[in-house]
Amino acid sequence: MLDVRRLRLLRELSHRGTIAAVAEALVLTPSAVSQQLGVLEREAGVPLLQRSGRRLVLTPAARTLVRHTEVVLDRLERAGADLQSARQGLAGQVRLGTFPTAARAIVPAALVALARHHPGLEPMLSEIDPARLPDALRAGELDLALTHDYDVVPTPAEPGVAVEALCVEGVFVAAHRDAAGDRGATGLARWRDEPWITALPGTLCHVMTARVCDRAGFAPRVRHRVDEFATVLALVAAGQGVAVVPQLALVAVPAEVVLEPLDVHRRTGVAHRAGAAGHPAVAAVTAALRSAVPADLAAP
Repeated sequence: MLDVRRLRLLRELSHRGTIAAVAEALVLTPSAVSQQLGVLEREAGVPLLQRSGRRLVLTPAARTLVRHTEVVLDRLERAGADLQSARQGLAGQVRLGTFPTAARAIVPAALVALARHHPGLEPMLSEIDPARLPDALRAGELDLALTHDYDVVPTPAEPGVAVEALCVEGVFVAAHRDAAGDRGATGLARWRDEPWITALPGTLCHVMTARVCDRAGFAPRVRHRVDEFATVLALVAAGQGVAVVPQLALVAVPAEVVLEPLDVHRRTGVAHRAGAAGHPAVAAVTAALRSAVPADLAAP
């Protein structure tokens, strides 16, 4: 009989790439992870790992086993949800990951609603890099999380993670009210010669800005790299450049800033482990988050 805990280790290795990364994520020693994977290989009766240079890679049999593991873990999540539903009342901790814009614009009102309807739940909020969310959910560090992508930079589906649509918002170019730009151009191309403020390289927002500028026929001349949108708007107000900003970030916009809508949208969703949608705590937090979304932004 294959051990589910060892199967989970193999699944984590398939996503994280190294035994050291699996050990760090699951608070184990690398030797313990290696030992358990060795036991799993003996249980399976076929080679699961092989050397490729200095790295361990999964064999075809191991990749097949990982696909079965995703199904098994999905069913276990569903079983846990059914058992929780049989209990009376909701209580205990529920861990929610979020990105900064949603932490300010959606989460506070959701936590108020959650406290009113489910006072026994203890939500625990963590800001987290969206790139880390799938691993954090699969490893059990989070129970659910707010995630986002842009229609110009869609995010591929992640094994073992399900996402429910929450809201869709517009995206705007923000410029100083005295910035003329190229009056002979239209749309985003008007700002091709202006200095730009973008998010840090490697982030989804940075890729989105580069993508929309490329569609407009130019590469932005970046002056400042800032992730926090309130700071971005303050820099725009100071005449330091133009930026692309999603609608939920437009809180207390300085008077010096003018906004022009773009044909781009950002989509926010609630992510959780596959099979966990029916868990009462996950369902309760999801409902509270939906109640906090402005009606004009709610996903259909």
